[in-house]
Amino acid sequence: MLEALRDPAVVVDEVLIARRGAGLMADVVSLAESQGVAVRRVAPEKVGRVSGDPRNDQGVVAYVMAADAPELSASSLAAVSGVVLVLDGLTNPGNVGMILRTAVAFGVGAVVLPRVGSPDLGPAVVRASSGVALRAPVLRCATAADGVALLRAGGWRVYGLAAGAAASLWSVEVAERAAFVLGSETHGLSVEVDELVSIPMAHGVESLNVAVTAGVVCAELARRSVL
Repeated sequence: MLEALRDPAVVVDEVLIARRGAGLMADVVSLAESQGVAVRRVAPEKVGRVSGDPRNDQGVVAYVMAADAPELSASSLAAVSGVVLVLDGLTNPGNVGMILRTAVAFGVGAVVLPRVGSPDLGPAVVRASSGVALRAPVLRCATAADGVALLRAGGWRVYGLAAGAAASLWSVEVAERAAFVLGSETHGLSVEVDELVSIPMAHGVESLNVAVTAGVVCAELARRSVL
């Protein structure tokens, strides 16, 4: 919540705080009121209904105005510098939100979020990102295949994360214009890529959660100063 209030790109319309937790939200109230944002103290049930996740909303929720993400196109790609992440069939808003937070934290150039099969940039995604999703460099397209086709046409080399791939993330040569595709939670990759890459793992572990995979990829690329 504090991150959303501090971000000039995020327009917060109103903050709701559960009455029983009002005393614990002094920093949120102070920052909101200093920005002229209305603060209402309401029943905990009201906060839970708005957040959709009463067990984890910590008794506070905000109404925000999110701008539409731009369309993936040759012109929008021309302005992108750094690695691109493509989300291929991810359906869990929690995973999408955490990946967007990771992308912002590591300075990813863009995150391609298809409209088909992916969640909107709604409350669940924003909540999972702790508000950071509202300033993530998201580009929308119809499908992951459309996104990959546009990237290839623009000269980007497309890598796909897949367990068991011969090429290791630790040693693969990353092109100057690189895009990494993260497959769905249940079916993996659905698009053709230029090269499959795996994250080496031990002790019989086959794969990682897709949001964790995104974090590992971004950390490794940042270590190499590729991002």
